[in-house]
Amino acid sequence: MEQEKTISNKFIYFFGSFGGILFGYDIGVMTGALPFLQTDWGLSSSSGVIGWITSSVMFGAIFGGALAGQLSDRLGRRKVILYSAIIFALGSILSSMAPNKGSFFLIAVRIFLGLAVGAASALVPAYMSEMAPAKMRGRLSGLNQTMIVSGMLLSYIMDFLLKDLPGHWAWRSMLFFAAVPALILYLGVLRLPESPRFLLQHGDESAARHVLGMIRESKQEVEAEINQIKDTAKEEASAAKNVSWGTLFSKKYRYLVIAGVGVASFQQFQGANAIFYYIPLIVEKATGNAASSALLWPIVQGVILVLGSLLFIAIADKIKRRTLIMTGGTVMALSFFMPAIIHKLMPNVSPMMIVVFLSLYVAFYSFTWAPLTWVIVGEIFPLSIRGRAAGLASSMNWVGSWLVGLIFPIMTGAMSQEAVFAVFGIICVLGVLFVKTRVPETQGKTLEQIEEQGLNK
Repeated sequence: MEQEKTISNKFIYFFGSFGGILFGYDIGVMTGALPFLQTDWGLSSSSGVIGWITSSVMFGAIFGGALAGQLSDRLGRRKVILYSAIIFALGSILSSMAPNKGSFFLIAVRIFLGLAVGAASALVPAYMSEMAPAKMRGRLSGLNQTMIVSGMLLSYIMDFLLKDLPGHWAWRSMLFFAAVPALILYLGVLRLPESPRFLLQHGDESAARHVLGMIRESKQEVEAEINQIKDTAKEEASAAKNVSWGTLFSKKYRYLVIAGVGVASFQQFQGANAIFYYIPLIVEKATGNAASSALLWPIVQGVILVLGSLLFIAIADKIKRRTLIMTGGTVMALSFFMPAIIHKLMPNVSPMMIVVFLSLYVAFYSFTWAPLTWVIVGEIFPLSIRGRAAGLASSMNWVGSWLVGLIFPIMTGAMSQEAVFAVFGIICVLGVLFVKTRVPETQGKTLEQIEEQGLNK
């Protein structure tokens, strides 16, 4: 007899991926809040404090992702996502209640909030891949990226709508309303089932079969997947038996680990988050107008990101990974170099030229490096080292995100914006050369073929 459908697949996929909106919302919300906070607390000359307030969430996320992986293996994916939503809501509310000029308090609370952001970024894709049928995993991976950038766009819109409140109320309201998507996520996940893979790993086969019966088409499909999960778990346990951190850099795996971790690191060190976090301040420095009046620009960037994520879903399997990511990196580098070149040749050119080129950068980043990094990381590591290697790649990505958010205000205080972005342009060029020389093509290849390609290097 067919299992009665007690919950719809669409409900599961929507709230399963809603953590991406949460993650994206908090990446974006400080973009609009920072100009008002900076004015309210008189931080214009405190570039180090501005950097720490902005990047503290990413600092917390470095540890949140690692802790979430371990806790979810003990407590379950669903339960840890629920805890993350609670931490996120509390962190958002406490951020909005920071005492006047309480920079240390705000930084500490945002590090705490970052634990939830890191957990969501790690667990949402894992939960989705374990709940979705194999034929839908690729599309749902793209959906997660779309949800993240939609969360960023939503936060930019909220910031724009709240900008006319009195100064201290504007930034406090922006940070407070970040608790709303956390509450929605909590209420939605309350109705979601636990991952069948987790249930099987903890010996509850009947519960795993019940969950799969809710989300699969037939009893035969359920039984086939139960057997497949068991077989995969045995393979992973066997593969991981003799694996240590040192194994990652043994001759057998070094090439692939450097390739995957390198791509994840370059994605952040190329400077994308400098634009996402600081675009109003970039416009302020370029034009001399107050940053609080430039909150339409983040919305433009957000729309570009969402459209780019949809474009990636359409072309993901039609163009080779290396071709797409190297093309993106080349245009991104040119977008950073051109303002410095044009400014040198035409000193009186409109200062808004730099913002136009940054928009071009965001457009190409949105459908190349942003999503492809995680596609490559998901494909490049052999089964025996996948858990540790993917965790290392994710950690390095967060380290890069934190450092860029921290040092960008310091760099712009010490040199011109054109020079700062030219530095990021050089890193983009190095990223393209890295992909060309160190990253194998993974599209359409089995893990065994990729591993063999690595051994031949």
